[in-house]
Amino acid sequence: MAQDRPTAAQDTVSDHSSHSSLQSARPLTEYNPDFENGEWFPTWRPFQGDLDTHAVAINEYLPAGKSVLLGIQHTFAMFGATVLAPLLMGFDANLAILMSGLCTVMFFVITGGRMPSYLGSSFAFIGPVIAASAYAGSGVNTNLNVALGGIMVCGIIYALVGLLVMKVGTGWIERLMPPVVTGAIVMIIGLNLAPVTVQGVSANQFDAWMATLTVLLISSVAIFTRGMLRRLLLLVGLILSYIIYYVVTNVLGFGTPIDFSGVQQAAWIGLPSLHTPTFEWSAVVLIVPVAFILIAENLGHFKAVEGMTRSRVTPYIGRAFFADGLATTFSAGFGGTGVTTYAENIGVMAVTKVYSTTIFVMAGFVAILLGLSPKFGAIIQSIPPALLGGASIVVFGLIAVAGVKIWIDNHIDFSKNSNLIIAAVTVIMGAGNFSLHLGGFDLGGIGTATLAAIVLNALFNRQ
Repeated sequence: MAQDRPTAAQDTVSDHSSHSSLQSARPLTEYNPDFENGEWFPTWRPFQGDLDTHAVAINEYLPAGKSVLLGIQHTFAMFGATVLAPLLMGFDANLAILMSGLCTVMFFVITGGRMPSYLGSSFAFIGPVIAASAYAGSGVNTNLNVALGGIMVCGIIYALVGLLVMKVGTGWIERLMPPVVTGAIVMIIGLNLAPVTVQGVSANQFDAWMATLTVLLISSVAIFTRGMLRRLLLLVGLILSYIIYYVVTNVLGFGTPIDFSGVQQAAWIGLPSLHTPTFEWSAVVLIVPVAFILIAENLGHFKAVEGMTRSRVTPYIGRAFFADGLATTFSAGFGGTGVTTYAENIGVMAVTKVYSTTIFVMAGFVAILLGLSPKFGAIIQSIPPALLGGASIVVFGLIAVAGVKIWIDNHIDFSKNSNLIIAAVTVIMGAGNFSLHLGGFDLGGIGTATLAAIVLNALFNRQ
């Protein structure tokens, strides 16, 4: 396990705002000698800087009240996708929320609080699960147990890959995915989601205008406010847009009103329905290859985190893979979806500059409470899709820009044709959702583009 540690002191970060261009010379995450002595967690310290001009480091913590609010914002950021994925597969959405919270806390413990990430429902499982369970597309998936068995095996294999990385180190990952590759992959994670997001809010002009209003409100909070309010830009922007949407629809009669019937009928406290997995070879063969998609997806996420925080998180990728695989196995064991790190939460970190992993523990506990309260879950689900779509436009755009930042920070030389080709092909493949099939398995746009980036880099950047 000696390889699973940072190897160099960390860089510093500049946090530029519309009110100040001061540079923070304070390291975000310092090399921690406690780990050399066998410490699993970093040495935690209270944040003592100015929220307007300083980033909050991975091993720093904010006061409880601010941490809870920031945790709620992360829960909001992941909620739309974490609820949508189980609905598309016929899973219990409330159980998926509960599992996402439990798995996020599990991830924090296994990674030693060194990797700021949230685990939510993975979209990579949707196609294989539908195929394996012959799901009709609406209502409860009556063949859910078969799919759960396949997801569990997938999680076990993913966890074993994590153990391998922890044993042999991460040098091969660095060679396989240098900055020109990881920057492109991070960019396509945002761009690949753009068409679906825009189409989702373009069904009619009313939704399109409400999504645009949400974008403007979130952007205004990000630019024209200061301190804690700015850090809560997504949460505040969504609340403001929700209030305006309610007035325009429920009061003035324009557009589709918010339906509160589900909120009225839902109980305050209740345990979601649990399910027992069954194992069938045909389902396992269809679902297990998703592990490779999760590896590629999470590598991009972790590199984005490394680029934003200017902290070496690559040495902990083995822990992160193991944690994600174990969490996926745990979730499926009770009837939940497979889980993965969330690009939405990376986007939130990109704009708030709060990287403390303690925030994700708070977000996990918020999700657990929501999962155990059908009433609160119904309130969140009442958020109109147009508003969630507007928030997604902001978040996915920030992810795409984070990919560009990786290139800039690592001084990628685009006068070299090899770098140009790697970046150009990867970005267009990912943004256009170009997909290849290996046998009966669909790699998907992100998987195909990631594979292309790795292969092209191996062919053209051999020096």
